[in-house]
Amino acid sequence: MNSNPHIEYDEDVLLLEETIDVRDLIVYNDDHNTFDHVIKTLVDVCGHQPEQAEQCTLLIHYKGQCTVKHGSYDELAGMCTAIHDRGISADVI
Repeated sequence: MNSNPHIEYDEDVLLLEETIDVRDLIVYNDDHNTFDHVIKTLVDVCGHQPEQAEQCTLLIHYKGQCTVKHGSYDELAGMCTAIHDRGISADVI
């Protein structure tokens, strides 16, 4: 006599994943903002460390743009507005 009967399960398992639409916050080069102003903005608005902000600023200057932050649209929209308020061109893409 077997006290542990064998039970077979034939069930579909549904995996629920939360999908977040990840966007990029891009800052563009211009001819009137100084390196120091852009660096301070990235530190204040995006929470960058000074070294990270400096590297992004160099990329902005030499490449014409740089993705400075990844996240959801809701997270980045406020940062983009704050960057605009400081006279720097940026977009959430």
